[in-house]
Amino acid sequence: MTLLRDLTIKKFHEGLTLKKFTALEITQAFFKYIKDADQKIGAYLSLNEETAIRDAEKVDLKIAKDEPIGELAGVPLAVKDNILIKGLPATAGSRVLENYEASYDASIIKKLKSEQAIFLGKTNLDEFAMGSSTENSGFRLTRNPHDPERVPGGSSGGSAAAVAGHMALAALGSDTGGSVRQPAALCGVVGLKPTYGAVSRSGLIALASSLDQIGPLTKTVEDAAILFRAIAGVDHWDSTSAPSPYGGEINEPDFQEVKSLTVGLPKEYFGYALDKNVSNALQNVIADFKSLKIKFKEISLPHTKYAIACYYIILPAEASTNLARYVGIRYSRNSKVKSPAKLEEIYFKTRALFGGEVKRRIILGAFVLSSGYYDAYYDKAQRARTLIAEDFKKAFSEVDVILTPTVPTPAFKIGEKTADPLAMYLSDIFTIPANLAGLPAISIPVKKQSGLPIGFQLIGRHFREADLFSLGQFYEKIRS
Repeated sequence: MTLLRDLTIKKFHEGLTLKKFTALEITQAFFKYIKDADQKIGAYLSLNEETAIRDAEKVDLKIAKDEPIGELAGVPLAVKDNILIKGLPATAGSRVLENYEASYDASIIKKLKSEQAIFLGKTNLDEFAMGSSTENSGFRLTRNPHDPERVPGGSSGGSAAAVAGHMALAALGSDTGGSVRQPAALCGVVGLKPTYGAVSRSGLIALASSLDQIGPLTKTVEDAAILFRAIAGVDHWDSTSAPSPYGGEINEPDFQEVKSLTVGLPKEYFGYALDKNVSNALQNVIADFKSLKIKFKEISLPHTKYAIACYYIILPAEASTNLARYVGIRYSRNSKVKSPAKLEEIYFKTRALFGGEVKRRIILGAFVLSSGYYDAYYDKAQRARTLIAEDFKKAFSEVDVILTPTVPTPAFKIGEKTADPLAMYLSDIFTIPANLAGLPAISIPVKKQSGLPIGFQLIGRHFREADLFSLGQFYEKIRS
């Protein structure tokens, strides 16, 4: 367990190439620990033990032959269960897809397989990635490893809990309005939402196609950079993907260059009613940076106040369209849906399996797209989205990176917000704007922090993840 706790992707690669351990030994150790620890945490929905063991043996064979291996070879990863891996379940946390098995690999999975990464299993999530606590899963409850009475965040709560609970070396999640960064902050790990288009969405079960992005959850910023580089790049299966500007190796950041960056502090984010512990932690982070001559500048993002309302019009509209395909015909039939006499019965009985939050968003999405309401709601939301993006564009003419809280509070208790959807939605108030503008953003744990984990967020220019990695590694170095 001590070894699993101390490992990062970089340390694992070094230990593997120096033959301090084998990929098989580490993979077996992870499965042994998962079978014990996950009974309490509930991070995984399914395990991939037989294939993972076989793949680990292949990596060890290459090392035994002194063949070169990549940085991700043998690295044990967890994958959110809305990302397709051929032959494995892909439930998206929903009873509607309970019996569905992926028939192909997501594009990023193909890339990671070419790197010989190991997939331990599929992790729990809010149903179809709709939620901020992983309490909306159709299968099980996931708990925060730091306090099992509290949520891990969502919707990538299973992936965050797996990394925080030392049940995976790193994990993949998806971020539509904060679903990687928010659970990363609540579980005390690093979570990256890449620039929209930087990572292919092919093979990701869609929630809101103009907002979704796949991103890594890791123990360190350096690990996030390594995993991001492996999955980034253009993909002909995703017309929104873009060529990767990240060539060559990831080098140690030049801290003299880091010190030349100007960091913006948006007054709208810090004027929000933050939890006292979050506010104090953020001030400590800013003080740490200032002590090393990092320049700060107050900026304004005036249309931030419309972000939540804008998001909860656009997302349900796109979600209701994407979820229209689940009618009990094309995908594996749920065992609870018998063979009825009429086609309509298949539709109704299948869609009755959707959970309450999914039904709420489908209804809302259908409403805002309906005749007579499209202009009043959806069109206005898209106009507001443009204004939010323009705010960021103006801010980045003055600063290089923006620093904000990731979430307003530390992890809340299980059941605390389930009866109040609006309170739950407000958990993403600081993360949603980056999705609306398509910007890269990363959540980093505040170091030397007592009590529950707290994260801070860095937002960068389009395709400037490198700035986030450099500043983030700089922070980890000065607080290590």
